[in-house]
Amino acid sequence: MDLTGARWRKSTKSGNNGGACVEVADNLPGTVLVRDTKDRDGGTLVLTPEAWRGFVAFAKTSR
Repeated sequence: MDLTGARWRKSTKSGNNGGACVEVADNLPGTVLVRDTKDRDGGTLVLTPEAWRGFVAFAKTSR
C-alpha cells in the first residue's frame, strides 16, 4: 500500500507531553491510518473508516 500521499495530523488529545501522541491520516480513500508519533517508522495501523469510527466511539465511552 502506497502511503506517500497520507496527510498526517496529531490527535487533539495528545497534548504537548513529549511522547504519548497518536497521528491519524484519513485523506486516503477507504482507509484510515494510525501511527505513534514518537516511532513513525515503527508501523502503521490500517483501518477501514467503519473500524476507525468504532474505535473512536469505544475510546470516548471507555474513560
